[in-house]
Amino acid sequence: MSPLTVHHIGYLVKKIEKAKDAFLSLGFQVEQDTLRDETRKVDICFLCKDGYRIELVSPYAEDSVVSGLMKRYKNSPYHICYETVDFDAAFADLTANGYIAIDTPTPAPALGGRDVVFLSSAVAGMIELIRP
Repeated sequence: MSPLTVHHIGYLVKKIEKAKDAFLSLGFQVEQDTLRDETRKVDICFLCKDGYRIELVSPYAEDSVVSGLMKRYKNSPYHICYETVDFDAAFADLTANGYIAIDTPTPAPALGGRDVVFLSSAVAGMIELIRP
């Protein structure tokens, strides 16, 4: 398998500014302030603490890609994002090992326009893979 490095943990939140304040009170610092992803219809903010990065993700429309998850999970972590030096090899390895792509690689404004793809495993849940 192509080596994977954890980039962030995605955290689904209903109210991004209130969630950001809660994480700031825990000692997190803003790495990237809130940005709107028009394709996915979410607001995103990155925060860091002790070498860990979290991504707050909040739907701003009923037809957001995470609206269904928000109804089911409320405020909670919902994916781990990985970087790799060889996106295509990692994607092939993951799908060969039972991960199912739930979308196609699409540019992510919050990650400088780099392509991301989400995959799901019945055993490990949802992950995100970032193209270098």
